[in-house]
Amino acid sequence: MQDIVYSEKAKALQATAREIADKYVRPNAAKFDKAQEYNYDAAKACGEAGLFGTFIPEEYGGNGAGVLALALVVEELAKADSGFGVAFAVNALGSFPIILGGTEEQKKEWLPKIAKGEKMVAFCLSEKYAGSDAQGLSVRAIDDGDHWIICGEKKWTTNGGVADYYSVFAVTDPESKSRRISAIVVEKGTPGFEVKKVEDKMGIRCVPVVETHFDHVRVPKSNLIGGRAGMGFKHAMMTLDYARPGVAAQAVGAAQGALDLATVYSNRRKQFGAPISSHQMVQAMLADGATATCAARQLVHASAAGIDSGGGENISKMAAMAKLFATDTAMKVATDAVQIFGGYGFMEDYPIAKYFRDAKILQIYEGTNQVQRMVVARHLVREAMNLSHLEEFIPVEEQQTYVEEAELVVNHNT
Repeated sequence: MQDIVYSEKAKALQATAREIADKYVRPNAAKFDKAQEYNYDAAKACGEAGLFGTFIPEEYGGNGAGVLALALVVEELAKADSGFGVAFAVNALGSFPIILGGTEEQKKEWLPKIAKGEKMVAFCLSEKYAGSDAQGLSVRAIDDGDHWIICGEKKWTTNGGVADYYSVFAVTDPESKSRRISAIVVEKGTPGFEVKKVEDKMGIRCVPVVETHFDHVRVPKSNLIGGRAGMGFKHAMMTLDYARPGVAAQAVGAAQGALDLATVYSNRRKQFGAPISSHQMVQAMLADGATATCAARQLVHASAAGIDSGGGENISKMAAMAKLFATDTAMKVATDAVQIFGGYGFMEDYPIAKYFRDAKILQIYEGTNQVQRMVVARHLVREAMNLSHLEEFIPVEEQQTYVEEAELVVNHNT
């Protein structure tokens, strides 16, 4: 487990996020949820406070505080409104391909504007027939001299319409198995690029999730992230590893927010002549929720700290573990919180219903939790192939068979 060190900069950013959440996010959460409108006031406050630069290196105008600081900030915002937590965090998701794979010129061009909150960014990976299967993309980018011409449509683009930059993943070499995909930045207003259907969602309703359409969109070759075609799948997988602690932090915030409401309500609501918080069944739900939320937070922070310290091969496994455990926790805590509220929990007059609706998507986007379990298991199998720890348990004559079987499992899940 990675040692967790909370820098003074990270703690200061967390405190700022808490202030913004209390002033701009929580009081307006129900209003923007019902209207399905973006909270521009909160976003402006985040920009002015430098929160959008939390994860962006200092040399490109950011705070350089890292992924752990990002997790702290996201938790505070999501605790107040899960939807706005998503709206904020997706800027990191869209920026990481540039941070991790962009050229120096690209970083200098795009990142300072994102860090200041002047430009928002979105991530265009998923398609109708390519959700968890990121290799199955069909959107094409065709080489046309000094430009790429992009054709096709993307589904579930979070922050679509609000964003100014879009990190778009498209097939540039359909004949290749390992270098099919490239990442290209498309700017809002480029001819042929349109936001079409705006989804009517169950939860996170204050952040737009849309279809993005590309009708022969001509993009300069200079917008190819990294300057090399065929690196898109690598950029996407690296991005998801770096971004998943942020999704997990959204879940921790959502769980803590729901737990806080349920705890206060259980102290005020009386049945059988006593607050329901005195009843053992309710106490069990509160205790389990608090324990799971605390455990999720520590796992999220450990995975984020591992990324900040260059944690090598463990990054992917830890990020997947954090994402699946924290988001499952958010759904469970929100469900129990609704139960504690009883009939009132089912009514939109009370804020707990929103926490319940918002929690579900956390188990689905940026890699379903079923896929996260596959990722974790794949890493465990690979680690077990190091026989130095197993020789005393596996007879010598069976070791080669064990390795071959383990390799089959890994290859099947890759």
